[in-house]
Formats: sequence, structure tokens, C-alpha cells
Amino acid sequence: MNEHVPHSRSPQSHRSRRGRHMVAAAVAAGVVAAGVLAPTAAFAGAKPDSVQQSLNALVKDDGLPAALASVKGRDGRTRTYTAGVGDLATGAKVPVDGQIRAGSNTKTFTAVVVLQLVAEGKVGLDAPVDTYLPGLLRGDGIDGRRITVRQLLQHTSGLPDYMETPALPDFTTIQYRYFEPRDLLDAALAQQARFPAGTSWEYSNTNYIVAGLLVQKVTGRPVGEEITKRVIDRIGLRHTYFPTPGDTGIHEAHPHGYYRSSPDARTIDYTEMDSSAAWAAGAIVSTNTDLNSFYAALLGGRLLPAAQLAEMRTTVPAELLGPGVRYGLGLQSKPLSCGGLSWGHGGTTAGYRSRNGVTDDGRAAAITVTAIPGEAGAQHMADALDAALCR
Repeated sequence: MNEHVPHSRSPQSHRSRRGRHMVAAAVAAGVVAAGVLAPTAAFAGAKPDSVQQSLNALVKDDGLPAALASVKGRDGRTRTYTAGVGDLATGAKVPVDGQIRAGSNTKTFTAVVVLQLVAEGKVGLDAPVDTYLPGLLRGDGIDGRRITVRQLLQHTSGLPDYMETPALPDFTTIQYRYFEPRDLLDAALAQQARFPAGTSWEYSNTNYIVAGLLVQKVTGRPVGEEITKRVIDRIGLRHTYFPTPGDTGIHEAHPHGYYRSSPDARTIDYTEMDSSAAWAAGAIVSTNTDLNSFYAALLGGRLLPAAQLAEMRTTVPAELLGPGVRYGLGLQSKPLSCGGLSWGHGGTTAGYRSRNGVTDDGRAAAITVTAIPGEAGAQHMADALDAALCR
């Protein structure tokens, strides 16, 4: 779930207990692509620029099967890039701007819907979760009467992460397993609260399972339908969708995603999966270009009124996700080496990791690799994203 791991199931780079667990899987996945085909540029015959060189290095040096990117520069032009091989079994090329599992980028979509309901007067941002889901959150140190909607969206609720339960992080056993949202929530509620609500920050996928349930209770419709109507269709994201129950494939051209549970384990093609284990925290399928368009539309005020967008951009320190990272309401900010901030989220699943950012002056970049990278590869992705936004 990203770092979010959930299927998105891997953490976004934070190093909480779940993050440390996923680092082991990441290191294993980083060696998946030995013998991968030579990198290919999206523009035939074009001289490799810094973005292309970064993708080439992710494949050659970090052992990732494929890398792909979409970058909108200061000139307003969008450029797409690929490197590596899209299918290890056949040697097929990486589709330019192919669809990928966007992991915890889904959280931003879910947060937008909740904040739209706030703007409509149907949800109170500082109201207790029990106002909408009475009695749902009860456990050891967990009480929905003391956890607010804002704390869910900002990961300050103290709710434990359902991905910490022993059965869930072993992706090899649940690739095609269906989970009801309540199954995920019950796994979280069997644990102790991480801290009293509002006293600290820690990334937890459970927050967004609860947010999804809240959306459904208030609207009377499935959260995937609300995300589609209120976000995807509203801004015309033609290659983005929220999978319906039982939909385990990826609809359009896409690179395959790969996973290893340990360094000695066999490589698994994890392209197909039941994304119910990620649900409102990480199920969305998209493309790098669509993700750039989504975050640009969001920051440009096309999805939320100014008051709710300002709430979304009000952040708290989230250093577990990286130096200088701060977390708002389903939205992260990160300092750029060239000054200013990038805004986005990123996401990780068992087969894909994406990192993205947009700036207030219109630059945008998104990079995806097709396995969970090791720590070095994860840093190289972060460096590549910063370079793409700063060039």
C-alpha cells in the first residue's frame, strides 16, 4: 500500500516496522532482473538525456526489470521514457507510458473524495469517526470517539497497520485472495494502538481503509464508484481506474511487475493480483502521465475548493518517509535540491513502485519501476525524480 505498501502494500519509504519488513523484500526484488535486455529510449535515435540516463542506471545498476517515466518540463512539453524489458518471459519492450499499479497514490484520490464531502457539508474534518461509523473503531487503545477524520487522512490517528499482521505481508499467499474491507480492519483492530490519537505521526494503511468505509457510509455508494465519478471522470484521466471486485488484470498495455519474498525465493510475476487487500489505500491502476495530470489538477484547484485544498496542504513532519518530507491530508511535500517543494504521494505494490511530484509552477514528473527496489535503488529513484523536476 505503499509504503504504503498494501498492495500498495509496501511502504513508501518510511522506516516504521512495516517499512523495515518491506526493505528485506525490496532488497530481494532488486536483483530480479539479471540479464535484462538493453535499455530503450522512448524516442528512437534521441540522445539520452538525464532522465533517460537515470532510468538506464535503475535497470543496469540496480537490477530492476524495467523503468518508465513521464516528465512535464518548464517548457510545458511532456516527454516519456522507458528502459529495460517489459516482460522477462518474452523479452517484450516496455510500453511507452504503460499502465502500472499506482499503489498508495490511491490514498490521495480517496482523500480528495473525503474533502469534497467536507466541502459539501456532509463530513466534518474534525468530527470523530464515530459520527459516521459508530462503534466501528474499538480495540486496545483504539476508540473511534477520539479519532477524527483529519487524523485518518494525516496518519496521526495511532491506528495500527493491518499490513503488520503475519498473514498479510507474505504476498505469495494472497496474490489472488479476496478481502472484504472489514477483514483488513479486523486485522488492524487485533493489534494495540500505536499511540494516542493526535500525539504523533506514523504511516498506516488502515487509516485509508476507514476513510473508504466513511465515504461509502456517507454517499451510499462503493468508494471506487465515488473516486471514478468525482475524480477520474471529472478531470478526464483516460488510463486510470479503480478495479472492481474480481478484476485481477491490467486493462491496457503495461510492463509486467515482479516480486521475490526473499533473496533465495523464486521470482513471481505479480502483474495480476486481487487488489482488494489494498482497496481505498492502494488499488488504483494508472499511468505516469495520468498521475502527473491528477496531481497538477489537484494543486491547480480543479478538484477541491480553496479552503479544502489549503487543509490538504497543511502538513506535519513525516521524516520516516525521507529527509524533509511532510504529510498533509493524503498528500506529501518534499524539498527539491533546486529550491521549492514537490507535491505528490507515490506508491508501492508487490510488483511496482512509483514516485512522483508536481510543483506550483507546473513542472511534473513520475517514475515507476517494475519490482520493489533495494535501499540503494529507492534512493536512486528519489534522486532521479528530483533531477527530473530540477533540470
